[in-house]
Formats: sequence, C-alpha cells, structure tokens
Amino acid sequence: MIDASRFLADLHQLRSFGATGTGVVRPAFSPPDILARDWLAARMQDAGLSVQFDAMGNLFGLAEGKSLLLGSHSDTQPTGGWLDGALGVIAALEVARAARAAGGPAISVVSFQDEEGRFGGTTGSAVWTEMMTVAEADAVADTDGVTLAEARQVLGDRVGPDVDPARFTGFIELHIEQGPTLDAAGEQIGLVTDIVGYREMMVTFSGQQNHAGTTPMALRRDAFQGLSAFNSRLNDRLRNVVTPQSVWTIGHVQVAPNAASIVPGQVRFSMQWRDGSADRLGRMEAVITETLAEVAAEMGLGLDQGAVLGLEPVAMDPTLRTRLEAAAEAVAPGRWRSMQSGALHDATNVARLMPVAMLFVPSIGGISHAFEEDTAEVDLVAGLQVLAHAAGVHT
Repeated sequence: MIDASRFLADLHQLRSFGATGTGVVRPAFSPPDILARDWLAARMQDAGLSVQFDAMGNLFGLAEGKSLLLGSHSDTQPTGGWLDGALGVIAALEVARAARAAGGPAISVVSFQDEEGRFGGTTGSAVWTEMMTVAEADAVADTDGVTLAEARQVLGDRVGPDVDPARFTGFIELHIEQGPTLDAAGEQIGLVTDIVGYREMMVTFSGQQNHAGTTPMALRRDAFQGLSAFNSRLNDRLRNVVTPQSVWTIGHVQVAPNAASIVPGQVRFSMQWRDGSADRLGRMEAVITETLAEVAAEMGLGLDQGAVLGLEPVAMDPTLRTRLEAAAEAVAPGRWRSMQSGALHDATNVARLMPVAMLFVPSIGGISHAFEEDTAEVDLVAGLQVLAHAAGVHT
C-alpha cells in the first residue's frame, strides 16, 4: 500500500539538500546534488531496488526483469523550487516501494541528471536516449566556463555500466504543472496530451561602440537599439502566425561594453520559441529570421545567428494516457483535465525509445522556477495516488 506520510517525509528530506529559504539551490553536479543522489541511492537500495549510476550521473533504481520506469529529475535551477522534478522522483520511489512490498508489478525509478540545463538542458536523458553522445555533451560549458567533462568527474567510482532502455516497458513522469491552469480552475490533476517543441538560437548584433555624450542619435549604430527594435517588431509580426498557446522569449542578454557612458557596440541574446506544432515552429523561425535581417539592414548592424537547436513536439502514448485517465477519475473524479505541456521534460527524450506519459499537479499561483514554488499536500498525495493507480499499485 502507498504510504502518504512516508512519501511526504522523503520529499521534505530531499528538500534539505541545498535548502535556501523556502527554495532549493541544487544545480547538477554541485555538492548538494551529489549528496542528494547518494541519499536517493540509499533509499532506492532500502526499497529493494538495484542501484546504478551511469556515466552521465543518471541514477536508476532497477527492479528485476522487464519493468515500468517512473521518475523525473532531482537537480534544480540555480535558484529553484523544491518540487520541480523532485516530486516525480520521490513519488516514483514510493510507488516502487509499495509495489515491491505487495509482490508486484515491477517498477523501476530514475532521477535523470541536468534536466535544468546547467549544461544545455535535459542533458542526462538526451545522452541516455542517444540524442547526443557523451563526447558532445562533455564539450558543453556552463556559464562559469566549467565543462561537463570536468563537472562529472565528481561522480568518481559511482559510475557503473549503461542501463539498457530495452528493459523498460514505458515511462511515466509526474511533475508540478509550473503554470496557472490547474490552480486557477481548482482542479487536482492534469493529464498531458503532448509536450511542445522548442527552438532556440543565440543572436549577435554588432554596431559601433562610441561616446554616449558626443555621438548624435542619427549617427549611432547602437546594438542595443537593434535588439529593442527587433523585440518590438517581432511581437507584431508573429501575431498572424501564432496561437494563444505559442510563446517566444528573449531571456538572456549580454550588452558590451555594458557601461553607462558608452553607446553599446554589441548585444548578444537568446531567442527561444515554443509551440505544439512543428510546422508552426518553422513559420515562426522564418518570421524571426526575416525580422532580424530587416533590423540589421536598416540600422547598419552586423548580424550573426547561431545554430538553431531544439526538440520536436511529442505526443503522449494513448495506452498509458488511458490508464492515467482511469486513475484520475478514480482519485479525483471531475477534478482533472487533459492539457498540453508548455514546459520541456525528460519524457520528451525518452519518447524516442518507449511509450511515455505525464501527469501534473497544481502549482500554487502558477509559480515555478522560483523559491515561492509550492503545491498543497493534498494535491501532492493525489498525484502520487494517480501515478500508483496507473502503474497497477494499490493505493
């Protein structure tokens, strides 16, 4: 039987690794992350699972033979919330523990590494699913210039052989919604229909650095003004291409030389866009590229566009979704909905290899990736119960 008190106690214990105020600071491969993974490994072993780290630091608690895989990630944003990812890992552990005590079914657990993007985002699951090689991942550096190859040396002798994905029949990931839909509607469970795709690139406008007091406005080649014009035009140009669910973000900006009395000579920024339609992602890219070129030409700026990276939209497996629907109706009758995930998850990568499904519980106020992130305990337990029910474990 599922033990809700034990589940909540474990969830709060995981919270203690990297606890900062009401949030958690536990980036991938940081000391709190390694301590948390060692604690998780011990809990998995206590639950009767075979513990295995792979070269990327993905942590598996394996049942014997073919099994259903449950889990998420336990690393956090640089200043993150306590439930993002952690909920799915601890819920998976509780379901696996209850299943083993009851004599079945076979449930395995995973905590993927670097989902939050210290080295690019969903890195551990991307390597595990062969979307990228270890060598490619190792070459990526974080914002402090530390490469993944250097960071993962902290794993030491924890690393074992690779875990064969063929041993799993499917993957279900429980997660907080990270948005306002469920909380605003007073609903307990969201069943994911599909995970949006995304595209991202780095862009650089190059102008002319000059004196801020003596350079006439008409003669300036101000790189930051180029970014400002691009942002303003883009919002208008995308209007007839997107849907209310489409999103685009300029999230990281570097201005050089970043001084009060100097006209900026260069601005480097990230451009990201997300949508559930691969075709629409392509049309958005065309608008973005055209607008960048137009602004650069009009303002006399150099333009450099980096490679476009991203993931395709992924639909959830119909069979697993049907099991989750039955579970949601049993646990939260009339208080669940089907919905799209606007956030990316490890399930996107895992879908390349096996059937996947996801379920959400509410985020209070729609807040995530922040210290204020929280979910009511009754909703956390409801998510656990739906997960267990769908996995065939008595609640």
